[in-house]
Amino acid sequence: MYTEEEILQLISGGENSSVEFKSSSVKPDALAREIVAFSNSGGGVILLGVEDDGQVTGLPAGKNFEEWVANIVRNNVIPAAQIEYSHIEIKNKKIAIIDVPKGRDKPYQTAGHQFLVRVGSTNRTATQAELMRLFQQSGVFHYDAVGVPGSGIKDLNLTKIDSYFDRYELDFTQESEQEKAALLKNTDILSDKGEVTTGGLLVFGIRPQRYLRCAGISFAHFSGGDIGAELIDKQNIDGTLDYQVDTALAVIKNNIRRPSTIVGAKRVDTRFIYEDKVFRELLVNACVHRNYAISGSRIRVFLFSERIEFISPGKLPNTVTIEKLRAGVSYALNPVIVKFMENLRYIDKLGRGIPMVCREAEKNNKQVFFKELGEEFKVTLCL
Repeated sequence: MYTEEEILQLISGGENSSVEFKSSSVKPDALAREIVAFSNSGGGVILLGVEDDGQVTGLPAGKNFEEWVANIVRNNVIPAAQIEYSHIEIKNKKIAIIDVPKGRDKPYQTAGHQFLVRVGSTNRTATQAELMRLFQQSGVFHYDAVGVPGSGIKDLNLTKIDSYFDRYELDFTQESEQEKAALLKNTDILSDKGEVTTGGLLVFGIRPQRYLRCAGISFAHFSGGDIGAELIDKQNIDGTLDYQVDTALAVIKNNIRRPSTIVGAKRVDTRFIYEDKVFRELLVNACVHRNYAISGSRIRVFLFSERIEFISPGKLPNTVTIEKLRAGVSYALNPVIVKFMENLRYIDKLGRGIPMVCREAEKNNKQVFFKELGEEFKVTLCL
């Protein structure tokens, strides 16, 4: 529930990416567009009975606006969105508060088949790339199973693939060329068209970044607490995902200060240092759960004097919240990559990783923060 003071603050701040004003005379289709855009984006609040300029005109008596809004949500938004409706008195006038959370069943569309997203204080039709990401978040479409144009068996490390199948007592090298192709397609390494899938290329590719230029990790170590401080080390880490994780972990360990002293005959640390498993978990999560449909952006790992940040392109999937993430709830945005990395023993799919990171931080009086920033997700681990 919102207080009068909170609503007045929203009104004084004007319309923005999460606040919209609507007159009581708004048409059903216009209100539906606002609900669709908020649901497809980060959510927001619609104040019904407030004009575009912030003037509070209120709701006229004699109309059941709660029922009216419920009908719009049910009939003009596809699929029906989840909202919270309430009333409040502002300046002796009744206004309605329509609280629209980030949608759990994206993508949403209007009855007129418009897929809208919120950008600043306006709504616009989702681009093809944005729509693809919305479908990916809903689980309808998985980008890591899509073939990479121009790629083929020539781009695969067949020695690594042979070692992979050897775990299942299958001699890949002894199969015929036709049987090899069929096996690679059945395991999602190749698409039906014979192209290497995004997941297959990222785990078994010879040079994945030849096709997926930004599918790597950028590491930077700063001497102070922000990116304006002196840059101590900077590295770009490419290659397959398992190589990226192992290499990035080694780079982090080499850059973290480990002051120590001699106590008796033993050297002991004078500063708390996380175990390798904590950094490894956050690196694996960033690589496995990033949105590879977002081109032009790499995973970034920033090491500052008192914290380390892991920034991964892509939002949390529809049904996952930060609270659920802390509790161990996960969702495979990239099920093909998850399958490969699980079989390579980099993850266990039991949801134990993030809770372990939180426990390690808390028991040593440290904090870990999770935050969605536009089309990115950031984990901050205090050192």
